[in-house]
Amino acid sequence: MQDSTKLIHSIPVDEQTGAISVPIYQTSTFVQEAPGLNKGYDYARSGNPTRAALENIVAELENGTVGLAFGSGLAAIDAVLKLLKSGDEIVAVDDIYGGAFRLFTQVYEKFGITVRYVDATDPANVFNAVSSSTRLIWIETPTNPTLKIADIEAIARIARSNNCLLCVDSTFASPALQKPLSLGADIVVHSATKYLGGHSDIIAGLVITKDPELAAKIKFMQNACGNILGPFDSWLLIRGIETLPLRIKQHCSNAQAVAEWLTRHPAVDKVFYPGLPSHPGHEVAARQMRDFGGMLSVQFRGGRDAALAVAGGLRLFSNATSLGGCESLVEHRGSVEGPHTTTPQNLLRMSVGLEHADDLIADLQQALQEA
Repeated sequence: MQDSTKLIHSIPVDEQTGAISVPIYQTSTFVQEAPGLNKGYDYARSGNPTRAALENIVAELENGTVGLAFGSGLAAIDAVLKLLKSGDEIVAVDDIYGGAFRLFTQVYEKFGITVRYVDATDPANVFNAVSSSTRLIWIETPTNPTLKIADIEAIARIARSNNCLLCVDSTFASPALQKPLSLGADIVVHSATKYLGGHSDIIAGLVITKDPELAAKIKFMQNACGNILGPFDSWLLIRGIETLPLRIKQHCSNAQAVAEWLTRHPAVDKVFYPGLPSHPGHEVAARQMRDFGGMLSVQFRGGRDAALAVAGGLRLFSNATSLGGCESLVEHRGSVEGPHTTTPQNLLRMSVGLEHADDLIADLQQALQEA
């Protein structure tokens, strides 16, 4: 059975009423049949039927056994980091999401957890960075914002041989394109705000694993720290996931067309998109992904001023922070990240949406002409 069919039929029909849409259990507590005897739920922080339905759906979607839903992508990342203790070390990808970098350096380093950043496009760099204190290897693939590709299978072998956990932030790919657990990762995380939600209307995070013992530890953190996803947002996320395979096909098709067009424009210095044969990670991406995603970044020959002029001149691409929604978005990462950014100032990150590719290309053409 194909994934798109499995996905639709993994969403349960309500046994009580036959409702084909998962009910929203908007309740804080559940009446017990007797003291200590309940129907599987006692308090909504610990468990909610709508959230449980979502967690089961995403576990199946990622070929895992347990999924856990959080109030944001960063809350999901935070729950994984709480598996560590003072003196432990993380080996992390260097081109890392800014929020994860902030969490690693400004929160967890002061608790005695150290982080080594490496270029994970070469597994040898990861291997050489691992020490006796390393407990977690953290990679994104593709990365944010320069779309670097890491070989999940190769890095999973390094993690296993060193008794480390491998966590993959697969937000840019989504489970429609890449399944890290099937490639040997221990944990996969998503900012479900992005492609899984798909409509720019929720903030949510997910953690999925195959290991029941590991899942129990993370679930304990979810309950103890309270970073849960509410029932209405859980329902919205289920609704978004239903159309994920269809949306991803269009995102990928549009991004490929836009990336190829940009490579031919004289004002463009470099295009970062793993679907281009010129991309250094193209072969690895083709092996571990079904397609190449809807995200790309582009550098302009005219420097920061040219990038800002293009961003300001676009009419269909909205200037906004986020990605993975139906609408095309553009972001000057250097401005978002502030004065200490390492992102090139001539770079724009683009989330290519579901509009017609010809219209998006025409929008870029007019903005580049004006710039």
